[in-house]
Amino acid sequence: MAQKTCILAYSGGLDTSVVIKWLQEHYDVAVIATVFDVGQDKTEDMTFIEKKALDIGAYGAQVIDLREEFANNYISKAIKANGLYENKYPLVSALSRPLMVKHLVDQAHARGADFIAHGCTGKGNDQVRFDVACAALDPSLQVLAPVREWNLLTRADEIAYASEHGIPIPVTQERPYSVDDNLFGRTIECGILEDPWVTPPEDIFGLTNDPAGPDAPDTPQEVTLTFEAGLPIALDGEQMDLLTLINALTDIGGLHGCGRIDMIENRLVGLKSHEIYEVPAAVALLTAHKALEDICLDRDTAHFKLDLEHKWAELVYNGLWYSPLKAALDSFIDATQKTMDGEVRLQYFKGNITVCGRRSPYALYDFKLATYDEGDSFNRDAAKGFIEIHGLPLRTWSSLHSSGL
Repeated sequence: MAQKTCILAYSGGLDTSVVIKWLQEHYDVAVIATVFDVGQDKTEDMTFIEKKALDIGAYGAQVIDLREEFANNYISKAIKANGLYENKYPLVSALSRPLMVKHLVDQAHARGADFIAHGCTGKGNDQVRFDVACAALDPSLQVLAPVREWNLLTRADEIAYASEHGIPIPVTQERPYSVDDNLFGRTIECGILEDPWVTPPEDIFGLTNDPAGPDAPDTPQEVTLTFEAGLPIALDGEQMDLLTLINALTDIGGLHGCGRIDMIENRLVGLKSHEIYEVPAAVALLTAHKALEDICLDRDTAHFKLDLEHKWAELVYNGLWYSPLKAALDSFIDATQKTMDGEVRLQYFKGNITVCGRRSPYALYDFKLATYDEGDSFNRDAAKGFIEIHGLPLRTWSSLHSSGL
């Protein structure tokens, strides 16, 4: 019988490096390690990771550059949706998973593979995202998740297994952090970070300077973002594609120590986790986009969209990118962005990103209505009648319940 083939989402980290050897031992499959370039650490050598997979024993290895697709088809939707899970997390890892699964499934079809596999932990969110997205795209494909099966119950166990099998890994017992990064930011967990009372050590950060340290500038920096149909198209007047613009904002925000998030997160599987994020580009883009919506969206649409944004983020976080509801919400959100054109000025300084100006040809802000100085066009005489009608239900209720609340 011919050996079966498995397409593995391979990062070069601890889990997936151990997974290659474990799959061979327990499933006797030919592993094709697939490295997805989604804009992770710029210093990371993708060809080195590819070679590492082959050295460990993978049947084949490949690198697929997904940076432009990630920016244009995934991050773009998050910008329009102001995508923040629990109003804090910009969905860094959650956004990349459906894209990865799409290409895992495509590779499985192209190579006639029987399985796809991942190295997600059995207590995290990513296992759900991989498995559910695969079921949505091809329910006939079987997903292998070794970390849910093996008896390597701790990262220390995995490190020991790697040492025994001669597998090179990028972590040690002394520095056992789990890091996931892409174009939109970086996530760090595990090790000392599992104690939410502990201040995260400075050496865990890779994108941002210490805001209080000597490398963060002592003078503010202003930038101007230009938006068209809800997406940024220029930085300080220079036209850029989204991929280039995100990289530029990552560098600027990182210089000023901006975009660090420390939060207790409610995972889909029911537990709370302490998560550290470095997301300078995400914070800048979402801050600017919200500021533009503030002056362009009418009140009812703005309030309704705010409710749907939380649902959109929840769906993406929970691995339901390919769900009918997510697609329907995308359609609504796209409709709100048709006239979302304009410019927003941001100021960077010592870990903070602040909106300091916004303008749009579609702005609903009317100076003559808003001003308290000369030129005021607001009809104060209409206010009394409006208040009478607005308060009528409450006055009617109060007249029947004289005792009050």
